[in-house]
Amino acid sequence: MSRIGLKPIAVPDGVKVRLDRGSAKFEGPQGSMELAVHSAMKVSLRDGQIVVERPDDQKANKALHGLTRSLLAGAVTGVKEGYERTLDIEGVGFTAKCDGKKLTLQVGFANPVHLPVPAGLKVQAPTNQRIVIRGCDKHLVGQFAANVRRVKPPEPYKGKGIRYTGERIQRKAGKAFVSGEK
Repeated sequence: MSRIGLKPIAVPDGVKVRLDRGSAKFEGPQGSMELAVHSAMKVSLRDGQIVVERPDDQKANKALHGLTRSLLAGAVTGVKEGYERTLDIEGVGFTAKCDGKKLTLQVGFANPVHLPVPAGLKVQAPTNQRIVIRGCDKHLVGQFAANVRRVKPPEPYKGKGIRYTGERIQRKAGKAFVSGEK
């Protein structure tokens, strides 16, 4: 049985936490964010630590207990250190450009693909072949990275497309030419 929900969350220096009824607000050096807290969970701030309590030992409340604690811990980490996802583009003539508000991808289609950058994210293209996505909301960073990758996922024969940095694509052998007579 998981006991994640029982562990208190330490609030580091430089992070401000404000708990209201049904929500938790976090401010830190990387930004600010707000999380909705389920009405069954009781969240309190004690001695510089966030404590999550559940009303009873029902299965649904146990699951919500661990989930709420994990989401709050992720928010504290996000506003303190931030989250980052890096994507690489592989292919001849494939490029990426970012002007802050939109990401433009030239990945083998007739027209460039324009993706609007969600509020709260910082997207950079340090080179034509690399995209760096930063933000304090782990879900938003991961979702936008997945949306960018979905534009042109890596294909298994030559490996062309958009992939996460460090992602290993299993390659397939192409068609084999067999010369011979029957």
